[in-house]
Amino acid sequence: MSESARSGPAMSNGMKVGNVLLWALQVLLAAFMVYSGWSLFGDQFVGKFDKIGFGQWLRYVTGVLEIAGGLGLLVPRLCGLAALGVVGVMVGAVATEVVILGDPPAAVLPGTVVVLTAVVAWFRRDTVKALLQAFGK
Repeated sequence: MSESARSGPAMSNGMKVGNVLLWALQVLLAAFMVYSGWSLFGDQFVGKFDKIGFGQWLRYVTGVLEIAGGLGLLVPRLCGLAALGVVGVMVGAVATEVVILGDPPAAVLPGTVVVLTAVVAWFRRDTVKALLQAFGK
C-alpha cells in the first residue's frame, strides 16, 4: 500500500492506530539510539572498544551511525532506510558481544533493538521502495 493510501481519507481506524503505534515505537527507538550513540563519545566505552581491538575510531563511527539512525527514524521519507541501517549496526553489536567479547547476556539489549527496528523496517518498506524509485529515475 502506498504512503498516500495510508495517510489519505480511506485509511481505516485499524490502520490509523497501527500507524500511531509504529510512530510511537520509532520515537522510542530514536530516543534510545541517539542516547546510545551519544554515550559512545564518553569514556565509559573506551575499555570495551579496546577489547574489540579495532581502535577507538570504531567507537566514534558507531556513535555517529547510531545517532544518524535514530534521527533518521523520525524522518518520514527516511524512516524505513534508517531502520535498516540501525538493524545493521545492532547486528554488529550483537555479533561483537557474543563472538568477540564472549558476553552473550550483553547482547540481549542490542538483540531486542534488532527485532524492534526490523519490525519498523518491514512496516515502512514502502518508504524504502519510494527512495529506490526516486534514485532510479
